[in-house]
Amino acid sequence: MDTPRLLLVDDEPALGDLLKRFLERQGYAVDTFRDAETALAALVRDPALYALLITDLTLPGMNGEDLVTKVREQAPDLPAIIASGYPHEPQAERVAFVQKPFLPKMLCEEIERLLKD
Repeated sequence: MDTPRLLLVDDEPALGDLLKRFLERQGYAVDTFRDAETALAALVRDPALYALLITDLTLPGMNGEDLVTKVREQAPDLPAIIASGYPHEPQAERVAFVQKPFLPKMLCEEIERLLKD
């Protein structure tokens, strides 16, 4: 089975790097971006490359919910996880929400659940 590639978007470099290292140890390939626009450009280049999007809700320029909407224009079936320290109810199908701070194990459980759907 191919290694699932995740698109991770978080404007906090320390958190993005920590999550990338953790997820790679769990067997995922991870491309990390600090802003929604750069992440979206990477996805547009190859929409089939990514198995799942993980994004912070509050990002400079474009929030995570808007990023999911834009991503779905290119990859309609791409599942997503939105993370935030604020309560949030995702607006789209196949989008999970994880409340910050979260345990990395909780994130992995959501990833596995979404990739199975």
